[in-house]
Amino acid sequence: MGLYIETRVRVDLETLWERTQEPDRHQRWDLRFTEISYLPRAEGEPQHFRYATRVLPFLAVAGTGVSAGERHRAGGDRVSALRFASPHPLSLLAEGSGYWRYVPTPDGVRFLTGYDYRPRWGRLGRAADRLVFRPLMGWATAWSFDRLRLWCERGITPERSRNRWLLETAARVLAVAVPLALTRPPLGLVSLDAVPLTVLGLTVLGLAAAVLVPPSSRTPAARRCLRTPPARSREPRLLAALEQP
Repeated sequence: MGLYIETRVRVDLETLWERTQEPDRHQRWDLRFTEISYLPRAEGEPQHFRYATRVLPFLAVAGTGVSAGERHRAGGDRVSALRFASPHPLSLLAEGSGYWRYVPTPDGVRFLTGYDYRPRWGRLGRAADRLVFRPLMGWATAWSFDRLRLWCERGITPERSRNRWLLETAARVLAVAVPLALTRPPLGLVSLDAVPLTVLGLTVLGLAAAVLVPPSSRTPAARRCLRTPPARSREPRLLAALEQP
């Protein structure tokens, strides 16, 4: 798969399954989706769903998908597979597929995902995906997984953890912006020679703090997730049984 994210969550398997499989709970922690809703289905059929991501206050990009899960496997793990597509002309993502795997461990669950997609817009789309969109999707998935972990392990709701992250990000920006504003030469000067060395030092310290200080343990962070798949990772067979929506 093109993207791989893994985390370990100290929670029981059933709780993690519910918070990832129920649409109203899933959309609370996953940064990639604003809305997820299941469509009616007959007994024994795969679950079709509709999703939307609001990219601007007045613009939402929507798509559809189909998913299926296995809750009772011989090894005690669970798996969920899906295929998805978006006909929206502004969606860089045309169609794709992926899976979630839940592997019980002595102290919780090893929760991982692998997924890939086909971008649209030809060469321009492939370049935009490689340089911007794919790295952003990887970061958003990892950040969301850590947000889910905080909800399961510490009871920090997705809304609270988002607000904590926004405040911490604002503090990091200010740590750089304020000293930079102070380094501006006095009016009429074109050189930094008149700027006190203490102000320049504060600028360096602010930049170092913004980059090097680790995030709070109660704030989501993508860096806490594994982003490199194990050598023997493979797609579940369940994925091959799903048709493209």
